[in-house]
Formats: sequence, C-alpha cells, structure tokens
Amino acid sequence: MNGQWTEAGGGATVLVLEDEPGIADVLSIALRHHRFAVMAAGSLRQARQLTERTRPDAALLDVMLPDGDGRTFGCELRARYPETAVLFLTARDAAAEIVGALRYGDDYITKPFNVDEVVARIAAVLRRTRPADVLPVPPPLRYRDLELDETMYAVRRGDRTVRLTPTEYALLRFLVRNAGRVVPKEQLLRHVWQYEHPAESTVVETYISYLRRKLAPLGPPLITTRRGLGYGLA
Repeated sequence: MNGQWTEAGGGATVLVLEDEPGIADVLSIALRHHRFAVMAAGSLRQARQLTERTRPDAALLDVMLPDGDGRTFGCELRARYPETAVLFLTARDAAAEIVGALRYGDDYITKPFNVDEVVARIAAVLRRTRPADVLPVPPPLRYRDLELDETMYAVRRGDRTVRLTPTEYALLRFLVRNAGRVVPKEQLLRHVWQYEHPAESTVVETYISYLRRKLAPLGPPLITTRRGLGYGLA
C-alpha cells in the first residue's frame, strides 16, 4: 500500500497505520463516511513520511507491522505532536498487551473489531482531547418517518428517541440502507461484525431481538424476518 491522503468534508484528520489492505480500506471508507480526513499508511516508513508534512488529530496504529512496532511509532508521534490522540489496534487481548497499549496511547481496540465501534472510539477520544469544532457532524439517515442520528447512535420518531449500542446501530443502519431488500444473515455477519462467524452462530438473531425490543416504543414493528432468507424492514 502506498501512503495515501484522502479528505472528506474538512473534519478531523486520522492517520490509519495498517499493513493489511483489506482492513485499511474498510477503516478508511468508514472514517471518510463520517467526514474525517484520512491519511493511510501500510508501514512505519510511510507513516513517518506522511506525518512529517501533516499533524493528524488522531492516529489509529496497528501494533504488529512488517517494519516495526506501532507502539514505538506512537511514542514518536506523541513526542512530536503531544495533542495527537493515539489508539492501537491489536490482535492480542492479554492483560499485559492491553496495559502496554494504554501506557503508550489513549485507547486500544482488539481484532476482530466492529468498524462502527472503531469510529465511535476515535470520536470519543477526540471529544476528550480536541475542541468540538474539529469533530465531524455526519448527516442523519432517514427511513420513512424515522431518523437515525449518526452522532448519538439514536433512532427518533416524532418526539420519541431510543439510544442504541454501536453494534445495534450498525445493524439497523445496514438494514435501512438496504430498505426494500431481504438481507441474508451471512451478509449481515460480514458487514456488521467484519469477519465470518460459524454458520450456527446466533449473533444476528440475538441482536435483531435486542433491536426489536428497543424499537418497540417507537411504534409498529419495523424489522421483518423472511425465514430461511434473511431480514428486512416493514
């Protein structure tokens, strides 16, 4: 991957340092959708080149890279730009790894991850470390008389509002964006959870149940089930 700079809407700038192109692309697309500017690098060398020219507001750094340790670069970045928020991506969830990541940065995220949770974590760290005017304000998503709040992970109908978790929100948002279609369970697993669950996994059914309970106060049932086919919206 060549070091790349893409800007979307003049929001906060996020450096994504990830050597796996597929993961880097998913993260970059999600961040651009939320109006962040993205600096993408696949190696420490590329990241150093990019940050020589521009200070990122936040850096999302993979720990294990082909040419070194992302935590070392995080320390370098902090020394040069003390205001930059640093978050680490790690495939290890051992206590020592987590403590180490928090010693060098502001937050850590373990792989496999939910991409919407990653975006939410970055935004949360920026709220603590940067003025509000650098944060992106994503547009609301609408379905009939429902409004989905991208900032608060909430659903509104009239004067009623329901708050969702990042995963619940990601699931509902994907169904809204595919309104009029029946979305197979396998597609929901790939999009919302970003990796393949076993065929017998009940994670989709569990979260559909959560959503139905939370959305019930807003009015008639919203999510429909087509047995053996998938899920859709009424």
